[in-house]
Amino acid sequence: MTRVLVTAALGNVGREVARECASKGLVVRVADRDRAKAEQRFPGMEATALDFFDRSTWAPALEGCDFVFLLRPPPVGDMNATLNPFIDAAFAAGVRHLVFLSVAGADKMKWVPHRKVELHLQASGNRWTVLRPGFFAQNLQDAYRKDITEDGRIYVPAGTGRVAFIDVSDVGAVTAQVLLEPERFQGQALTLTGPVALTFEQVAKTLEHALGRPVKYEAASVLGYARHLRKARRMPWMQIVIQTILHVGLRSGDAEKVEPTVEALLGRPAHSMQAYVERSVASWRA
Repeated sequence: MTRVLVTAALGNVGREVARECASKGLVVRVADRDRAKAEQRFPGMEATALDFFDRSTWAPALEGCDFVFLLRPPPVGDMNATLNPFIDAAFAAGVRHLVFLSVAGADKMKWVPHRKVELHLQASGNRWTVLRPGFFAQNLQDAYRKDITEDGRIYVPAGTGRVAFIDVSDVGAVTAQVLLEPERFQGQALTLTGPVALTFEQVAKTLEHALGRPVKYEAASVLGYARHLRKARRMPWMQIVIQTILHVGLRSGDAEKVEPTVEALLGRPAHSMQAYVERSVASWRA
């Protein structure tokens, strides 16, 4: 049996990766800090506790795994103390191929933590594939959800920038495809985007139409956004800095380029923002 360890399985991306890999016949071991929740969320799948700050959890999680899907949880900031030694432990344990979820533009943004992981993989001499998705459509259910449900707005410092939002279900499908053909994707970094670049105003209109109530886009200032994340959302300062910089970069087109990768690998177009919103509309009715 071919077994894949899916880290951060309780998150949006991990959930889709686990589901897609299982649907393709891979044996999936879901891993998260809370094993009980993982078992409850994924009945019938193997579940294990995995904490990147607790090395005693690494070996049991990795035992018997051929593949690893690795995702950096937001609280994990020091790659040299967490993800990079975990990668070394994975290959030492016999993992044949590792897929790392990075971010679009990580090859140019040396300050993002993901870059250190990419460089570590490149120097490892082992088999790996890097996925670099753009902004997730699921940010609307996650980072932006309270602003939408409580204030009827999307509030980010993106100006009039356009974003080729990608649905995490497409990321899951691409991951499964890579693990079915690991030799084909050895040593590659694949940038993943949705099918079209949209402004946040267009996204707000899509939400407004689906919900039947007003949703507006309010372009935030840098300081206003940082203050909002700290006071209203109680976000840690490091996460505020990273999230603010990423959104400001949208003003200059950092995420507007549409890549054909998803359609080329899956033989179908990437899911549209409209399809995602219609499928998930209950998320913003609460």
